Amino acid sequence: MSIVQNRKAFHDYFIEERHEAGLALEGWEVKAIRAGRAQINEAYVVLRNGALWLIGAHVSPLVTASTHVVADPTRSRKLLMHAEEIQRLVGKVEQRGHTLVPLDLHYRKGRIKLEFALARGKLKHDKRASERDREWQREKQRLLRTR
Repeated sequence: MSIVQNRKAFHDYFIEERHEAGLALEGWEVKAIRAGRAQINEAYVVLRNGALWLIGAHVSPLVTASTHVVADPTRSRKLLMHAEEIQRLVGKVEQRGHTLVPLDLHYRKGRIKLEFALARGKLKHDKRASERDREWQREKQRLLRTR
């Protein structure tokens, strides 16, 4: 079940590989995410000291759940993955033009997980071409329905 999606990522990047990781969250963050108060549109994933970090994700604190804690809505959150999986990603991320982009925050067996992708940035003409293809597919479906 999806909580938040980053639709802009599909517009700005070519998605090559998808991965899933857990998040190291505080209690107030879990409550806020379950209430739907999270945004990952401006977020990105970086590799620092052999660990993956989610930077720029915004989790708005609930008034009732975070009264005793000083909440930082945009703090860096550590992603939880096996060391072998992280090592596999290291070489791919260091290639020119590749980055790690968060796609989706969702539940898996009651836990909050982040789906992110190894992606390559689109240029302006690539974005126009994919928009043109998408419009053609819509038009084709419209023509097939009318017959």
